[in-house]
Amino acid sequence: MARSSRFLLILIIASLGFGAAACSKRAVQVTEVPPPATDDTTLGPGDVFNVRIYGEEELSGSHQVAPDGTIDFPLLGSVDVNGLEPPDVADQIQRLLKERDLLRDPHVSVYVERYVSKRVSVVGAVANPGTFVLEPGMTVVEAISMAGGFSSLADRDGTVVTRRVGTELVRYRVPVAKVAKGQAKDIEVAAGDIVFVPERLF
Repeated sequence: MARSSRFLLILIIASLGFGAAACSKRAVQVTEVPPPATDDTTLGPGDVFNVRIYGEEELSGSHQVAPDGTIDFPLLGSVDVNGLEPPDVADQIQRLLKERDLLRDPHVSVYVERYVSKRVSVVGAVANPGTFVLEPGMTVVEAISMAGGFSSLADRDGTVVTRRVGTELVRYRVPVAKVAKGQAKDIEVAAGDIVFVPERLF
């Protein structure tokens, strides 16, 4: 095969490979500006909330969501609360109590005591990679601290947070070393975020 033909073939293969890679990453955006960390207040396994029924102290109390997303409520038995907002849980309990003729006109309130189902993952060049309970207002720096801080090989300013926004994955960079010096703003993390700390390239 002539040299010019071999060169043309190499260019075609390279362009096809680049195109395939571009398509595979089409659903991933890389940005320096993070999307807002919207609050996820739905209930999930492990979450603890308090149910108050006006005038019915024996039916009021705290409940922890089981692994299957249910709670065992007095007189009602198993009630599925997985993925529901607290007001929706109150409405559901109120409706069930009325439908089963247990209470004529119940007034139900639900207050979340502790979220356990909302988590953030920290991976890469940190002391103790893992998944951690998301505390209200937690930032990237605080999440890394929960993972034991950076390892000696960490590229701190190369930290990347991956967040699902709708059907897309959005990745944004957080220059953590600059954040520590007050030269950049720390970023609040959201439930499901993945914080990745790469190693330095020598």
